[in-house]
Amino acid sequence: MRELTSAALLDAVRGWVEIESPTQDAAAVNRVADHVEEKLRRIGARIERRAGTGGFGDILLGHVAGDRDGPGILLLGHIDTVHPVGTLAGPLRFRVEGDRAYGPGIYDMKGGNAMALAALEHLHGMGRRPRLPVTFMMIPDEEAGSPSSRGAIEAEALRHRVVLVPEPSGDGGRLTIARHGIARWHLRTIGRPAHAGAYHAKGRSAIREMAHQILAIEALTDHARNFFVNIGTVAGGTHENMVPAECQAICYALVPTATEEMELRNALMALRPHDPDVRLEITQGISRPPFSKTPAIQALYDHAAALARDTGFAVAGERVAGGGSDGNFTGALGIPTLDGLGVVGDGPHTHEEHLLISCLVPRTTLMVRLFETLGEPGTLPVVDG
Repeated sequence: MRELTSAALLDAVRGWVEIESPTQDAAAVNRVADHVEEKLRRIGARIERRAGTGGFGDILLGHVAGDRDGPGILLLGHIDTVHPVGTLAGPLRFRVEGDRAYGPGIYDMKGGNAMALAALEHLHGMGRRPRLPVTFMMIPDEEAGSPSSRGAIEAEALRHRVVLVPEPSGDGGRLTIARHGIARWHLRTIGRPAHAGAYHAKGRSAIREMAHQILAIEALTDHARNFFVNIGTVAGGTHENMVPAECQAICYALVPTATEEMELRNALMALRPHDPDVRLEITQGISRPPFSKTPAIQALYDHAAALARDTGFAVAGERVAGGGSDGNFTGALGIPTLDGLGVVGDGPHTHEEHLLISCLVPRTTLMVRLFETLGEPGTLPVVDG
């Protein structure tokens, strides 16, 4: 892609979006991986593809040489979406309305991935290379919490000097310099069944016990600290005329820092049954650790903001994001991570998901400049070797 135009970039985005890829459909996700692999091969990338596990799609890596050898940039994105196959033909067809382009996954996060790859294609088309080597890593299961790929993400990040994440930007174009963590916990109460009429006194209600536990757990919420603890699902019982023998619930919590994460863990581990004849089980589910802005991340943001100004547009500022991304894993490891480099738009996970076409050229240009400059002496000491 020698010229970065809105039309060419939107066409590139459309190529990603029109291959539907819900997380649970591994074959569909792998069709996007095939599309991306072909594009990476055209620019001379060395391909590494790891077969999916746990029923998820493959992990795809494209290693692009830089002007310098050694540890470089990890470009980290996901190719799965929350939209089932058929969404494109029904409630969220690809369409353009003024400055908006709609489609499943166009905002979260196929638009950002397409821009990042277009930036590498542009450099290749102009006979240039990124200053540092770039690993273009696409994940198949981010929308499910990255259960099959977290280990690979963390291992890959530790081999790189900086991580760029083209997740959608927030608040009209801000870059993400920190993210709250996501903690999930599974709760189960096991009581004693009995006929709810004739033998009610012999029963021990698992649902009643869970109700007590829910009140205690949700009381941990502290809105002033952005510490939100929510019981989002509850299921129990088999019939209205039985004392329920079992109940299950899932706790989902937003934990701004490691302090709240540990506070939640300690509180859950300290819970005891309200009814001593009911058993309580608590197990940890899929989580994402929080990561905070460090001096290294601040330097990375400052460099990106300066590059944006030099190319004629200004990023809207920096933000701490409440939603999780795979950047949580890399940032928590202490690897300088700049997130939210993707498209401007709105409506993630809804039938109104869209990007703003006007953002494509300036934000792809910023990606080009990041690839060209990261590692230059004096421009970004945190990644300069």
